Amino acid sequence: MKSIKTLVIVSGKGGVGKTTIAASVAYILAKRKKLVVADCDVDCPNLSNLLGAKLKKEKELATNYKAFANENAKNCKKELVDACAFSAISWDNKAQTIKINEFLCEGCGTCKLLCPEGITMKKVKNAQLFCGRTNYGFRIVSAQLTIGSSGSGKIVEEVKAKAKEIAAKENAELIIVDAAAGIGCPVIASLRGADFAICVTEPMPAALSDLKRVLKIAEHFSIPCGIVINKYNINPKFVEEINKFAEEKRIPILGRIPYSKEFVEATVKTLPIAKLSSEQRKIFVKIISKAESYF
Repeated sequence: MKSIKTLVIVSGKGGVGKTTIAASVAYILAKRKKLVVADCDVDCPNLSNLLGAKLKKEKELATNYKAFANENAKNCKKELVDACAFSAISWDNKAQTIKINEFLCEGCGTCKLLCPEGITMKKVKNAQLFCGRTNYGFRIVSAQLTIGSSGSGKIVEEVKAKAKEIAAKENAELIIVDAAAGIGCPVIASLRGADFAICVTEPMPAALSDLKRVLKIAEHFSIPCGIVINKYNINPKFVEEINKFAEEKRIPILGRIPYSKEFVEATVKTLPIAKLSSEQRKIFVKIISKAESYF
């Protein structure tokens, strides 16, 4: 079986243009590669909007456990209240037993260890998985975490697994993953097993700080990376700080994208900027060409 490569687009900081860039990278690469896109920002998925995809619910996902008090909960001791790190357990003085708030429970299982006969751990539905086809011919996989639910890292694994399944069936050679912002579980799950990461930043101290943190995760997994500086012209002086950092760490600068009102227009029209603007398309082509030389 042909090896399927995985390209992940991350940022650390939110709002730097990661998803906008992911849409254009996918749009350009799809012209010469068979690919599948995975929107792994399961708390706030919106890549499908920029790619004109109509999503269809594939299935409900249940990746998390929650604790429930059963008929033997009367045997549980009051100490369980303090043992719960998420304040999900309270004591009912009238009934002389514990009560579990399912919205606060994170399913860690501590209460089950302390009172195995009175606690039942059950899998709960915490997300929906979606699949669709974009306006540009390639498939997209997405998921939406249920409001108030947790377990976004596990949901990302489900999205990636479905993307790999589709890629294998369609003989695709590349999976493009649009990760969430930050450095939490969904980002770690997105990066794990990747062949290359495009790390998006902007010329601001906070963005560089968050970029450094996400690069540490990539380094932990031995994933080669390249940096894209978005909106570089809003603070040209700080671009030198990013350049200096990249040189010290021997991380290639794949490209610099100027801020332009065309990005706003592309978002309003729900189009990849590379489709709307020929000048922007040239920039993205160069970025992709550099990135491909590393994986």
